[in-house]
Amino acid sequence: MADPRLRPARRALAFAFFTQGVAFALLVTRIPAVQHRYGISDTLLPAFLAGVPVLAGAGSLTAGALAARVPAGTVLRCTQPVVLLALVAAGAGRQTWQLALALGVFGLAVGALDASMNMRGVAVQQAYGRSIMLVRDALGGSEALATVPYGVYTVMTLLGRGVGDPAVRRFGPVAVVRGGTVLAACGFGVVAAAPGPWTGLAGFGLLGLGLSVVVPQVFAAAGRLAPGAAADAAVARLNVFTYVGVLVGAPLVGVLGELWHPRGAMLVPLVLLLLALRHAPSFGGRGDRYGGRYERSRAVDVG
Repeated sequence: MADPRLRPARRALAFAFFTQGVAFALLVTRIPAVQHRYGISDTLLPAFLAGVPVLAGAGSLTAGALAARVPAGTVLRCTQPVVLLALVAAGAGRQTWQLALALGVFGLAVGALDASMNMRGVAVQQAYGRSIMLVRDALGGSEALATVPYGVYTVMTLLGRGVGDPAVRRFGPVAVVRGGTVLAACGFGVVAAAPGPWTGLAGFGLLGLGLSVVVPQVFAAAGRLAPGAAADAAVARLNVFTYVGVLVGAPLVGVLGELWHPRGAMLVPLVLLLLALRHAPSFGGRGDRYGGRYERSRAVDVG
């Protein structure tokens, strides 16, 4: 039985993940409105958007460097209000430099926030001794419908996080990673082959459900391989690749969509996911499988 004193830390962590997800969803789904408000051309918009993951990577590395001196919880409490205020500033300005400044602050803060949340998640999971980490025109839809896929993806991600932890404890991380990877690949396949917007929405739902159980296991594995203070730095460095994926993946899919077809471009991440299946056994670890009578609490610093 886990220490009851860990429950507030787990609830606070879940709230932090939820708030960060809502903030990022608001930014992503309102990009066309922000572009119109500031009069940004289609040529200049990618430069603004590319700056966010670059600065987020820098923020994540900064959080990793601070991990040995500042508790991850302190970084989280300081950066989350900054993320939300920067989001408000991005929608309240009138001049281009104001947007650039707001997005720059948002990028740095959200990178540090992501890293600190995952550090805390790994620490709380180790304390529990069991899995608890499992806390856009091509379809022919209308402009109003264009924001729905991200919402469906987010809802299914939350649902997947809810059922993912029991699945890890029952079947082990290897089986869950395999299942989630296949499910996410099927989601990309459905989006690629969808005859209309509603089928495409189902594909985004499958994608969110599948990835929701895979990504937390990546951070959990990093925490197991680098225990103690080194785990925080490892999680922060790993978090950088999230933004590398955004920086490289989104433009790549966009270019392929222009040269080929937007839905056809979905086949690229589908193939990459299937190739990643061969690495699923790496998530098993040695003696760290959560589940059954092997679950036990550990005394670690989660503050």
